[in-house]
Formats: sequence, structure tokens, C-alpha cells
Amino acid sequence: PSRACCCASRFLELATAAVLRVCDFDSICTSIAATYFLARPGPVSFHQAREMLRRSLQVSRGLHGALRSVRCSSSYPNIPPVTNEPILDFAPNSPEREAVLMEYHRLMSQTPAEIPCIINGEERKTGDIRDQLSPYDQGVAVSTFHYADKALLEEAIKSCLEARYKWDLVPFEHKAAIFLKAADLISTKYRAQVLASTMVGQGKNILQAEIDSTCELIDFFRFAVEYARELYATQPKHHAPGNWNRMVYRGLEGFVAAICPFNFTAIGGNLAGAPALMGNTVLWKPSDNAVLSNYIVFNILREAGLPDGVINFVPAHGPVFGDTITDSPDLAAINFTGSSRTFKHLWRQVGEKIDNYKTFPRLVGECGGKNFHVLHPSADVESAVHGTIKSTFEYAGQKCSACSRAYIPASLWPEFKEMLLQEQSRLKVGRPSDLENIYSNVINKESSDRITLAIDLAVRDEELTILASGRYHDEDEAGDGLVIEPTIIQTSNPKHEYMSTEFFGPILTVYVYDDAKTSWSETLELVNSTSAYALTGAVFARDRGAVEEASRALRHAVGNFYINDKSTGSVVGQQPFGGSRASGTNDKAGAPSYLLKWVSAQSVKETFVPISRLAHPSMIH
Repeated sequence: PSRACCCASRFLELATAAVLRVCDFDSICTSIAATYFLARPGPVSFHQAREMLRRSLQVSRGLHGALRSVRCSSSYPNIPPVTNEPILDFAPNSPEREAVLMEYHRLMSQTPAEIPCIINGEERKTGDIRDQLSPYDQGVAVSTFHYADKALLEEAIKSCLEARYKWDLVPFEHKAAIFLKAADLISTKYRAQVLASTMVGQGKNILQAEIDSTCELIDFFRFAVEYARELYATQPKHHAPGNWNRMVYRGLEGFVAAICPFNFTAIGGNLAGAPALMGNTVLWKPSDNAVLSNYIVFNILREAGLPDGVINFVPAHGPVFGDTITDSPDLAAINFTGSSRTFKHLWRQVGEKIDNYKTFPRLVGECGGKNFHVLHPSADVESAVHGTIKSTFEYAGQKCSACSRAYIPASLWPEFKEMLLQEQSRLKVGRPSDLENIYSNVINKESSDRITLAIDLAVRDEELTILASGRYHDEDEAGDGLVIEPTIIQTSNPKHEYMSTEFFGPILTVYVYDDAKTSWSETLELVNSTSAYALTGAVFARDRGAVEEASRALRHAVGNFYINDKSTGSVVGQQPFGGSRASGTNDKAGAPSYLLKWVSAQSVKETFVPISRLAHPSMIH
């Protein structure tokens, strides 16, 4: 009997394996029975074996059909081809320039938009009203918005939890359609409005607003859909006979809190949008200095079909928001862009309350940087100067990736300095509506006070020399904002705090190293060890050996490493963005792996063939 049991089990395994490969089941019955059993005389006859196989076909046919079905369903619907959104030129007299400037002036002249909280699709006005001021005309409110208090935030969390289960089960293609439609709406119908709101509310010139609020945001939405499709189609390739294995990518259990910055409209859309695409429900807290543009993007998502309650839009005071979300046992994740100090505070709050949560909250953070340009003696000086000017002073140095420290060899310094100061002198600053201006002003008075204090202290510091500008002033009688001119400082101390402290403004600090006495490797170690941050950095060198050595020495000094290019300008789908050390968790927004942060994967094994034996052959005497 034991040998009969083993023969029957082995026979069933062979039969199952066979039907996975062929469809003509009847033709294999006699073949398997003859080749396996007639060659091994025993208690199971040929006819018994053939009948056993026929009986097993009922299960085998079902298994074969199921596997054919999963092979088809794992091929998620094709999506339109995804490419990066082209950056428009906004040439003189072009329709796109005229449309944006018309919208810009409309926003600046109209009564400020009143922006409510939106919870489960309903407008909620708390009466705690704040103003979003224009960075340039700081006496002009571009929007007024209602702050959510703790009770309203708790209501928003409840809304997220009620919407979560249904939203998570919406088929992928229907979630994808919402974000693809939103991208197309931004590209066409709302391009001028989104762009102008970023100029008015966040002080960007037309090019920087185009790169950010339209092109990058469109890319975030479209590439996320493509990457999500690839993730969902990632399924086990191996199935034991009689089994079907698969992966289910679920949204997180709880809600996601998206805490967004002022400097990139696109980041606000992505911090809330990427988790939502993957089946999560989200609290979207915009920066007080970017409420207008973020609210427009939020409403575009609603127009594209996003169901009520999936994303709840809740401007709020930072500490109140942080305390409320970390008090909730249903906190599933925090998606954050902002200062290292704030992110550490949130991390500390979560750690102190870890026993209260239903699951371990995921923390994704992109923080600041003290980003560098370092030149080897073989560098192309003109290219390095142009890259440094653009990286440092575009958008007033308020990009996370902006260059704020530079290391120049003494052998190149005279040429580099002359060209650098010449290019700096040509820069114009002022209103965003004047398209010749490289930037208008820093985002608000708090930022302005911090940067002007740094300039004032530099004037009195014996280790610092202001090489260019260092001035700040009211631009004209019509403007109520303090304009800080592009400032270049030289230091004699490579460890000076101006080489390690992030000012987040239009200040570049330069250290000239003696390349006759200091080796390239020593210079690279200086770059690596000076700052706590590790976000972006650039090396300029023609010498390939110098590039290779820098790639090794600076392996952990940056999350985005640029060779003979400026440290800014990462593009979704090309250079996923993020850094480590004090710069964040380096989860790389704009990469396929980023979406894994917003799913909880489940492995599923289904057995079609009944378990018919207890003893393993190795246990049989």
C-alpha cells in the first residue's frame, strides 16, 4: 500500500505538471500511464493509473485555466506612451507667454481667493483665516485660507479611513485614468493657471514655474502610472505543480499624511498623489506659502475623477497638524518635504508613540542640503561657471538641490573668479512678470530675515570676504518685498559654518584650495566631511581618472551626483531625486521603487490539488 501511495502521488504530480504545458489532456493520459507505470510493475495497474489521471483532470483543467487567466490579468492594460513633458519656450508674442502673463495679472489684481478646507468633498470654513502673501509684493495677499484645528483634522482622518477600503479595491486602470487625465488637464486646460499661480504665490519666474508646476508635476503623475503598472505586473514566475502564486499590492492600513513644501508645486502634487494612486487615502497639508497653487492642483484631481475623501485638503498650523497625525493610532505613513529639524521632530514624535499605532508608520522625508560644486584642475572653467551661476541663483537658491558651496583650485581661480563675477553682474532680480529676472525674492519675511542676517554677519567676519553684492533693498515704490541680490562670499576657512550651514537663499560660499599642495583625494575628503547633508553635488573635470576617484570618494556624500553638470534640474524618469544623512531617507521620488513605500505587499499561495497524504516519502520505511 505504501508503494501504491507513493506511485499515485508521483503520478498526480506528473499529471499536473503536464497539463500546465499542454491543452490536449486526453492524449497525455495513456502516455503518462504507459511510460511511468508499465515500466514499474506494482500494485497500481495501467488501467487504474489511467483512470486516476482522468479523475485528476477535473482539478487540472481548472488549474490550467486559472493560470492562463492570471497570465492575461497580470498584463495590466497598456497605457499611453509616457515621455517627459516638453518645456515650452514662452518666446516673445507666443500664445503661451500671453496666456500666462494674462493669468498672472488677473491673479495679482483680483480679490484674493478664499480657500476652505475640503473634507470628504465638502468645503469647511473654520474662521481661522490666514493670508498667503506674494513674495515680491508682501503687502498683497494672493489667497486667504482657513486653518484646520485639531477637531477638524480628526474628522479628516475619519474621512480617510472611511474611504480607504473602497478606494484600495478600485481596479488599477480606473485609478490610473484619474491621474493620466489630471496630467492632461495640467498640460492643456489649466497650464496657464497652474503656472501663473506658482509665479504669483511662490515668486518663480515663468521658466522656473514651467519646469516645476507643469512639466515636473505632469511627469510625476504619468510616470507614476507607468511604474505602478510595472509593479502590479511583477508576479512570481514559478509555481509548483498544483499551486498558483501571486502578489497583491495593497494600500497601507491607515492614512497617509502628506506635508508639503513651498518651493515646488510639483512636490505637493506628488506627495499626496503617489500614495493615492497606490490605493491610500491622504491628508494633504500644503505649505502656507503655496496654498493657492496646491489648491488648484487638488481641484484638478477632483475634476479628473478623484472620489471624495481619498485626498482631504487641510491647511493647518504645522505643530497642530504634526501632533494630531502622530496621536492617531491609524497613522500609516508620513510623506514629508521640508527642513531636517522638522522631520527629526516628527520622527521623534512617532518613536515616542510607537506602542499606540496599529502598524509601524513609514516615514519618507526629503530635507535640506548644503550642495557643492567641486572643480578639478582639468575642469572646463566656462561650463563650471555657467553651471554654478544657474544652480546657485535660479529661484533665489530656494531649490533643495541648489549649489551653496564651491571648491575651486587655485590654478583656475583667477579665470573662474573673473568669469563668475562677470556673470553675476548680469543677473537681474525683480518682479516675476519681468521675464528677464532670474528670481524675484525669497519666499517670506522669515526667510528674508535669516538670509540678510547671514550677509550682515559675513561683513564682520574676518574669515569671510564678500566678492559680489551682499546688498538687499526695496526694489521700487510699488514693491513691498525686500529684494536680496545674488551674493558671492569667499572664505579662507574650509570648515567655516558658511560651508556647512544651509541658508536656502541666493548666497554662494567659495573656498579656494591650493592644488599645488593639496591632493585631489584630500579635497574630496574635505567636501565629504564638511556638511551633515548629502543631497546633491557636482564634479567638474576633464580628467576621467579624477571623475572616477570622485565617484568613489563621494559615494555617500550625495544622493544625486552630477558629472560636468550643475547640481540642480533632476528630471522625473531620468534622475530620481533624494538624499541621505541629514537630507532625508533617500526614497527617490520619481523612481519605480518610490511606489513600494505606499503599498503593503501580500503573498498569496493557492493550492488546487487536495492535500492527499500526510507522510512524506522520506518518512516511509
